[in-house]
Amino acid sequence: MTHRTLVRALLTSAVLAAGVMLAGCDSDQISLAQNAKANQPVPPKLVAAMTEKDMDMQSPILVRLFKQEAELEVWKQTRSGQFALLKTYPICRWSGDLGPKVREGDRQAPEGFYSINPSQMNPQSAYYLSFNTGYPNAFDKALGRTGSQLMVHGDCSSRGCYAMTDEQIGEIYSLGRESFFGGQKAFQLQAYPFRMTPVNMAKHRNNPNMPFWKMIKEGYDHFEVTKQEPKVDFCEKKYVFDAVKAPNATRDPVFDASAKCPAYVIPEEIASAVREKEQQDAAETAKLVSKGTPVARLNTGIDGGMNAIFASKIPEGNTGLSEGGDSQALQSMSLARAPGTIPGTVNPPRPNLAVQQEEPVVATTSSTARVASANTSDKSEGFFSSFAQKVGIGGTADASKTTAPPPAPVAAAAAKPKVAEAKPQSVVRVAPKAEPKQAAKPAPKPQATNTAAAVPAPAASSTQLAGSAPVVQTNSFDTRFSAVK
Repeated sequence: MTHRTLVRALLTSAVLAAGVMLAGCDSDQISLAQNAKANQPVPPKLVAAMTEKDMDMQSPILVRLFKQEAELEVWKQTRSGQFALLKTYPICRWSGDLGPKVREGDRQAPEGFYSINPSQMNPQSAYYLSFNTGYPNAFDKALGRTGSQLMVHGDCSSRGCYAMTDEQIGEIYSLGRESFFGGQKAFQLQAYPFRMTPVNMAKHRNNPNMPFWKMIKEGYDHFEVTKQEPKVDFCEKKYVFDAVKAPNATRDPVFDASAKCPAYVIPEEIASAVREKEQQDAAETAKLVSKGTPVARLNTGIDGGMNAIFASKIPEGNTGLSEGGDSQALQSMSLARAPGTIPGTVNPPRPNLAVQQEEPVVATTSSTARVASANTSDKSEGFFSSFAQKVGIGGTADASKTTAPPPAPVAAAAAKPKVAEAKPQSVVRVAPKAEPKQAAKPAPKPQATNTAAAVPAPAASSTQLAGSAPVVQTNSFDTRFSAVK
């Protein structure tokens, strides 16, 4: 077993090194073939889970993301050909609001269906490891939506991305790598505001994003009833799932996101199963609405969310727009083990008091202005970029995402804050990493403005974790990465 593992590792390094040399013999690129983070093996527990669920190590994967639940799911194809859930990862941090990304700098994490090919994998990300979501896709572009470098990465820090712990992204990255070595040309990423259940559809029924959510729910339902990766196309500025040529057609339909839809059909066995599910869900949603299910509260300036398991580890932690509990529920979860190292600089979501409004009655999106993202240069191609070129897959390797600090929001004239004053953020290193940050991370500017650091940290409260001590925030997300604005 050890011999086979060693041989495989050597062959992998040889293939990657050869691809790098073909790409131009850049010394930084050649070192990627020996990148320890990108080459770490799939953990034994996951290997055992694959065996138990009748999965091959290199079978295809599929990823689903849910903002409200703050969870990332990795599905893997079994030997039967269908996908089964392998593991669910709590998301450490996501930013923005429930709803799709619309423009560069709106801080939104994207929603929709995206394709991840080997060139989008980045082993030398400043956020430990990462892969580019591929936003904007053809649908986004047809609507004139803008944005770039939207990633799933480590480091628990987000400015329009989905952030995991370093240990989590290491596992997810290894699963993607193995699927590529097994022949999968790209894996599908499905990003949702929440699990598309009747309860959630009823709660968010008045949200202006509901037409878009109902459209991507069709893809969600296709996957739910078939447990197969849905084929995704775009036409007339909308998503189309599992389309095939009409019975009398001589060739497959050609789709253009901005053009009229071609003649196509959806296989009856899929269409009928999806139709039945949609009817059941619609009936249940209507029943919940008739019973007076309250609509979701207005986003009063809260920037994104985080899973409760992470919020429970941080003094004054908050789940934000993600599902969470009261302070007692979070305190009880603090005894559970965190799924990875939480950096001391993690910034939990907090309400923006300047834009809080009167008691909301309908769910809607925040109109608060958000800061524009600064793109980093594509200095180097990703770990799999040469490999992708060899198998004929295009794409731009993603770089580490950095952004400028947000401007102070303008207070609404009619706003009436529910809280007298906001407490300055306490930053506590809950679980410091044993090793220093990767050299690839840019150094902070000496003169970078750090609002949190300018305010003294409050005294430790009675709810503070034992053994922790608040310190002045000198290494916030803004200052660490402001040097590359």
